[in-house]
Amino acid sequence: GPTRKMPLTASAMDFFQLFVPDNVLKNMVVQTNMYAKKYQERFGSDDAWIDVTLTEMKAFLGYMISTSIHHCESVLSIWSSGFYSNKSIALIMTQSRFEKILKYFHVVAFRSSQTTHGLYKIQPFLDSLQNGFDSAFRPSQAQVLHEPLIDEDPVFIATCTERELRKRKKRKFSLWVRQCSSTGFICQIYVHLKEGSGADGLDALKNKPQLHSMVAKSLCQNASGKNYIIFTGPSITSLNLFEEFEKQEIYCCGLLSTRKSDCTGLPPSMLNNPETPQARGQYRIRMKGNMSLICWYNKGHFRFLTNAYSPVQQGVIIKRKSGEIPCPLAVEAFAAHLSYICKYDDKYSKYFISHKPNKTWQQVFWFAISIAINNAYILYKMSEAYHVTRYSRAQFGERLVKELLGLEDTSPSH
Repeated sequence: GPTRKMPLTASAMDFFQLFVPDNVLKNMVVQTNMYAKKYQERFGSDDAWIDVTLTEMKAFLGYMISTSIHHCESVLSIWSSGFYSNKSIALIMTQSRFEKILKYFHVVAFRSSQTTHGLYKIQPFLDSLQNGFDSAFRPSQAQVLHEPLIDEDPVFIATCTERELRKRKKRKFSLWVRQCSSTGFICQIYVHLKEGSGADGLDALKNKPQLHSMVAKSLCQNASGKNYIIFTGPSITSLNLFEEFEKQEIYCCGLLSTRKSDCTGLPPSMLNNPETPQARGQYRIRMKGNMSLICWYNKGHFRFLTNAYSPVQQGVIIKRKSGEIPCPLAVEAFAAHLSYICKYDDKYSKYFISHKPNKTWQQVFWFAISIAINNAYILYKMSEAYHVTRYSRAQFGERLVKELLGLEDTSPSH
């Protein structure tokens, strides 16, 4: 849960600024003005530009965040006369001023001589965000490594033409998270660029165990010695990785797939389906030290690798039609924690910022801001302030937008 007690009067902005404080926003102001100056020195002066202020930067973020609540294809729809126009916030800043800030917006204006990382333009921001996540929240023992749903709005995908789909560029990065499976709070973000150089690039390692093992190690670098239980999907699950984590006092429970997983070191007899038909709930177990490989049958064979649960402890999967199906405790725990993450994705993935820039660092930046707002809402729901106001996720987003824009209306939205 939260590591600090927030006052009853804490606003949406107070929770957001646990992760994106004023000093980070002030740095964006400085870097944006530096970039604008350098850009104009190189390409000619821009008479319409005046240096951005902290108030304007907050308003700029507010407009972007508003697209996570009212899903419009372009943030500029706010100033239009169409369906997605928003007269109540359009008056705070003109469209032309917003477009100027958007043109020059930067988090890091210039590459330093030592920088080789492709995300250098937002790495300081991601580091600051990570520090905020670490200091504001203490996760539960059970956590999940996965890729959150950050793809296009499914409504847009269903309604757009094939030509529009082709025009949209594919993302040049993959985003993975370590997430507290009791609350949904995202403890750590890891971004991997597809255009990485040489053998370490995502394209070179796609669907290969090295990439997913590297992702898992990066996400768990701050987790050693804390007795966490990490749940993993088939692409990450492997005997070598789990044994390496065990040495760091990190315990694992993962779904295994003969097609997607690295099955090195596992007995072939457990990876092949038995010829004799099996009843639902039957399972076989092989053990090596603390590690157990479980093959459980339920309308198909499911394999689990774990050193976090004793294979002899019994659990149960409850199905509406079938009733209770017996299983080892590891299978029950895996299903429970994964279903929680599915609920999180259903509830929170629709609140990602809709703005789709072309630059990769900007795409990552807006995804990171969206995750920060979702985390802020989770902390708000766990605080005493929630019992006073009880905002939904959409209302919380609207409050944050109004506070960033400096609107004084504090009555709950409906």
